[in-house]
Amino acid sequence: MAPVLRDGDHLVIWRSRQVRPGDIVAAADPRDPGRTLVKRAQVVGPEGIWLAGDNPAQSTDSRHFGPVPLSSVKGRAVYRYVPLALAGSVPRAPAQ
Repeated sequence: MAPVLRDGDHLVIWRSRQVRPGDIVAAADPRDPGRTLVKRAQVVGPEGIWLAGDNPAQSTDSRHFGPVPLSSVKGRAVYRYVPLALAGSVPRAPAQ
């Protein structure tokens, strides 16, 4: 999948822990809780959320650190407002 977001994008995050597979979420990095990761939720289950980058070859994600607890999720990305040329709703991944 081609990356939806780029470095420097500014997002509106909807503070909600109701996450579905395909949503792009902001979550505390399990390796450094002061850092925020923005990744796509791939699997949502009772043990946590499996996060994946849209570009696996360039991404550090749950393949490296395992599932992220639901309590670490800060919210769901719903809108990109910078850069202006790409402003608009953040798309979900199609259901697989």
